[in-house]
Amino acid sequence: MAFKEIGPSIPKRHRHILARAAEAVIVYLCIALFTLWSALALYFDLPIARLRIAAAISYVLITTTVFYFARRKLYRFLGCLLCFALIGSWWLTLKPSNNEPWQTDVSRLAFIDIRDGHAITHEFRQCDYRAEFDYTCKWSTLDVDLAQIRGVDLFMDYWGSPWIAHTIVSFDVGDGQHVAFSIETRKQTGQSYSAIRGFFRQYTLISIVGDERDLVRLRTNYRHGEDLYLYHTRAAPAFARSLFMNYVGMTNHLYDHPQWYNAITHNCTTEIFTFKTMKNQPRDWRILLNGKADEMEYKEGELAGELPFEELKERAYINPAARAADKDPQFSASIRKGRPGFESKGEVVHPALGDTP
Repeated sequence: MAFKEIGPSIPKRHRHILARAAEAVIVYLCIALFTLWSALALYFDLPIARLRIAAAISYVLITTTVFYFARRKLYRFLGCLLCFALIGSWWLTLKPSNNEPWQTDVSRLAFIDIRDGHAITHEFRQCDYRAEFDYTCKWSTLDVDLAQIRGVDLFMDYWGSPWIAHTIVSFDVGDGQHVAFSIETRKQTGQSYSAIRGFFRQYTLISIVGDERDLVRLRTNYRHGEDLYLYHTRAAPAFARSLFMNYVGMTNHLYDHPQWYNAITHNCTTEIFTFKTMKNQPRDWRILLNGKADEMEYKEGELAGELPFEELKERAYINPAARAADKDPQFSASIRKGRPGFESKGEVVHPALGDTP
């Protein structure tokens, strides 16, 4: 029995037209993206500020001229690609520096010495806030006994989109004390964070080592529109110590080797997954769209608290507790009280976060 094709087929000539149209859309979209990125790179990153606007406009005019005189799509694409490559090659030569007029809260870089099983943190930050931009910072030296590190907690900070968050990793170092690491943009005096500027060479990375009354309370009590969630992980003490040492390595590396921040490739979450301790952790699209990182960790079984994820996240919300605790010296204990996973702290070991040496 012969089966007839159901529905009208697309004639070969029409398929060819559709393929050519799709090809043209891809080519012209690439040209537009090349041109937009290059113009913005000149506008934001050209060292001579008074020439930035003129340079960006000139670049657009040059690529428009190439587009006009090159009649074939291939020549248009190659011409714009060449212009893009020239700007990209220049852009890659821009070097970060630790010698800039930094904002007070990021004016000092932490560095950590390891001596006889102890981590000696220099420039441990403890800022006391009166308002978001009104604060007094104290830097001290903190001695952590590596043998006393017993767990890892994860803070997720949302300031708008549920897809993007800032992550802070905090280590339980015994006696109710916690040491928090926050990988952030290091801003110069007068700068503020911009999502668009974050794709260019506007900020360097800084690893801030501080207490939670500084790093967490700033976001819950003094900034507006930020929501923080606190999770206890199932990390065993050996894994926690290993991860802590990875943070030590990154903190010391940034002290000697400044590095550019990038909103996609080098940020508070992607840097964690470059650590040796995290090499065997599964890669996931939620590492880039890190607002879903807690969901990823939950599905991997790495968050403590035997609850459905939606309920766990709801109970992990700490803003009201942080505002109530405010200047209480027991701030860290207060924001953990009654949270899922903390009642059995340090007793559960998950295979993915086992006793890694």
